[in-house]
Amino acid sequence: MLRLALTLTATALLAACAMQPMATMRSYDQAMLPAAVQVPAGNRVAMETVGVGSITYECRVKANAASEYEWFFVGPDARLMDRSGKQIGRYYGPPATWENTDGSKLTATQVAVSPAAAGSIPLQLVKANPAMGNGAMTGVTYIQRVSTQGGVAPAMACGGNNLGARQVVQYQADYIFYKAM
Repeated sequence: MLRLALTLTATALLAACAMQPMATMRSYDQAMLPAAVQVPAGNRVAMETVGVGSITYECRVKANAASEYEWFFVGPDARLMDRSGKQIGRYYGPPATWENTDGSKLTATQVAVSPAAAGSIPLQLVKANPAMGNGAMTGVTYIQRVSTQGGVAPAMACGGNNLGARQVVQYQADYIFYKAM
């Protein structure tokens, strides 16, 4: 009898949830971000994702300084997850490409960066290029990279002894996608 009551209660709750309209996406709080990476007025949040993955760096000769070396950003490889943890796409490069599982994808041009917490890649604002394919990426105008964790160049030395060596570091960041209102 108790099992039947629990089953009926669970069924009633599921039915009630199914009849509720989908919640409208809240507007991402621009006020908490540095002005340089705030999205211009006239755009609204269209999708929020969490990128979880890695960034590859390579030890190279520093540009314009033949006797110096640096870790060069080669590219990212991350899964894009929605706020419930379901994978809805990928972020990879070069060139930096955001791709949804529906097949739509886009590249973008960096507008600005702003420092993040120590040990984390900077916050970033990019202006989207027109999307390829129809889907979630169609009409995206800007993408913000916020709430970054990790991803900075390796701490190990980069020099003539390990020239060409690659190091992969883990990172996580929120990618907020905007469309014009």
